[in-house]
Amino acid sequence: MRPRAQYDRGIYSESRRAFKLRDSPDPMQTDPSPQGGNGLTLTLQPELLARMPGAGSSSVPETDEDVRVPIGSSPGSTSGRGATSRRLRAASHSHSHPHGHTHSHEHESDSGEADLESGESSSSLSELRYLLRWLKKSLPFIVILCAKLVIQHALGLAVAVGLFTTFMYVNKSIQTQVFLHDRRTKLHCAWLLLFLTSSSLLVFYTFHTQSLYRCLIFANAIIDSQNFWEVLWCVGVTNFILKFFFMGLKCLILLIPSPLMTYRRRGQWYMLIEEVGQLYQVIAPVPLWFRYLVSYNEMDTSVGLTLGILLALLYLIMKLLALYGLSGSLQKTLRTFFSSEVNGAPASPAQVREAGDICPICQADFKQPRFLVCQHIFCEECIAQWLNQERTCPLCRTVITDKVHKWKDGATSAYFQIY
Repeated sequence: MRPRAQYDRGIYSESRRAFKLRDSPDPMQTDPSPQGGNGLTLTLQPELLARMPGAGSSSVPETDEDVRVPIGSSPGSTSGRGATSRRLRAASHSHSHPHGHTHSHEHESDSGEADLESGESSSSLSELRYLLRWLKKSLPFIVILCAKLVIQHALGLAVAVGLFTTFMYVNKSIQTQVFLHDRRTKLHCAWLLLFLTSSSLLVFYTFHTQSLYRCLIFANAIIDSQNFWEVLWCVGVTNFILKFFFMGLKCLILLIPSPLMTYRRRGQWYMLIEEVGQLYQVIAPVPLWFRYLVSYNEMDTSVGLTLGILLALLYLIMKLLALYGLSGSLQKTLRTFFSSEVNGAPASPAQVREAGDICPICQADFKQPRFLVCQHIFCEECIAQWLNQERTCPLCRTVITDKVHKWKDGATSAYFQIY
């Protein structure tokens, strides 16, 4: 009797467990099975099974009754348990598929962009390597070609190098002499003037057959107007000669004695000479380029002449725009030249004694001391020279002037006007 009671108690507990699983919302429930094994079956509710992903591809019959799959340890129930596990794995895989698909797409896009960037960088490197290889292979021919060009134009290149070095030397020397004020060497200034004059005359004498001096008066030199290199050569030489001419005028200003012209007035003359020189250098090559653009012997037809005139007119329009821009700068320079521009007010003897009777810039006794708005005192020439480059006080960095006037230090622009 006792084993019988234990058996009934076990059946009862299994029935209660199955009843609780049936009432749960889980679509997979277990029921007691009257056949072998542990007596449990897996119950799938139809309405929940239909909503599960992949239900359309399953072979579950559409009925109102629960679908029961036996789960047991007997050999006959192995196939049912395998089918159920496959369905559960398929459902879980279908649930996790969207997220995995999204991550895979993101990974693929990132990898695609990385591959694209690496492909672009690799292609750029390959092109650079190809270019370097080409230069390495072509270097001997480039050297031979450059040597041939140097031999053909040896005289012209030598003249160009000589003109450039002359310009740099004289320009630096003039700025140094302007900076020295009364300590400048008039003999050195005379040497600079003689050096510029002799260099210009030597160039005109060497190329006297071309009459290069005609370009200084807006006339055409005796050259082949169809040859681009000859026109460019003539324009370059004319530009340097004009620089030499206006630098010679600055040397003449340096030779004037100090009592006859103050430093402030000299600076205004330097500025005016440089502005006029730049304007002249812009106008000088116009006749040469105009004749080169109009000439069309290889197209001696009305079409060639029309095209040449059109190009020449476009060149003139561009030149007029450049002249209009320079005219504004020239007007400001003229206003500064004719104005009595001073820096600060004259300093009284008491203010000079309070300042120590020594100029902070030149470290000498004050000459025509000027009292600035920042209450510092400097020599008139010293502060004028300082304000040629800066807008502030040398001691306290207070802004003294709103603008800095260029070229007051005697410098000449190194800009090469080729058109």
